[in-house]
Amino acid sequence: MDINNIAVIGGGMMGKAIAFVFSSQYQVGVYDVAPVDLAAGIRDITKELVAKGALPVTELENRLSRIRFIPAMGDEAIAGADLVIEAVFEDMKLKQDTFVQLESICGEGCIFCTNTSVMSPSEISRDLVHRGRFAGTHFWNPAHLIPLVEVVMSDATSPRTAQVVMEALEKVGKKPVLCKKDVPGFVANRLQHALWREAIYMVENGIADAKTVDDACKYGPGLRWPVLGPMENSDLVGIELTYNIHDYILGALADNHEPSRLLREMLDRGELGMKSGKGWQEWTKEQADGISAGLREYLVDYYLERK
Repeated sequence: MDINNIAVIGGGMMGKAIAFVFSSQYQVGVYDVAPVDLAAGIRDITKELVAKGALPVTELENRLSRIRFIPAMGDEAIAGADLVIEAVFEDMKLKQDTFVQLESICGEGCIFCTNTSVMSPSEISRDLVHRGRFAGTHFWNPAHLIPLVEVVMSDATSPRTAQVVMEALEKVGKKPVLCKKDVPGFVANRLQHALWREAIYMVENGIADAKTVDDACKYGPGLRWPVLGPMENSDLVGIELTYNIHDYILGALADNHEPSRLLREMLDRGELGMKSGKGWQEWTKEQADGISAGLREYLVDYYLERK
């Protein structure tokens, strides 16, 4: 199936970024229940790319010319779309109702995708007639800078649908990965929160303080992760050593199935992290802003390296 026209449902931060991503190769229509100044929003989220020369102004303007706001769900830009990506609020009924409406508008060959980080694509697509043409596409925020997109198969997604979505994402420079089963957390969040569980367990049990845990990740294994994933690392050290290490250590690792009591105690004290000025450590506004700015600069530099 050829993908020529893309529609994005939801003109918020993620919707704008997703529209920008696809505008490198496609005509993109963006629908929202309220008017959205897409050009201003996209110029704002891409200003660092322009400033660093990663996105020439001429290219930005060309891409903006391929994006237009859609005032109504029945617009031809949606009815004639080959691929529709939903990026509305994380509300199950809203997502379900949106896709039921889309199925009544779009052609039978149109592929539907939901951008959700936590909700089940199987449940979201529950009320559709043609469930095989539906898949999850979890873009990581900021969607225009982070290459990863998790393509998640529901309990009814056809292999062909998954393949077409993967190919469309590759065409616009993304790094799609296929999650073959609809499980909570998909792939990357399961990995991320397994690490967080162990990190919190070590602080809770006095093994190390929060800064030590962070430093141990940032200045050790974290330096390898951009080029050496866990399965590659296992092959590098050898399957025999992997087995022997796991035989020795797995019984000592955190295996709790409930959030740490420390998290509950912190919530009860109003220690909410950077937004309250205290979490695992104390934060000034300048420190919090510095972390956010540093992360964005790192991602912009990474984007520039991949160009």
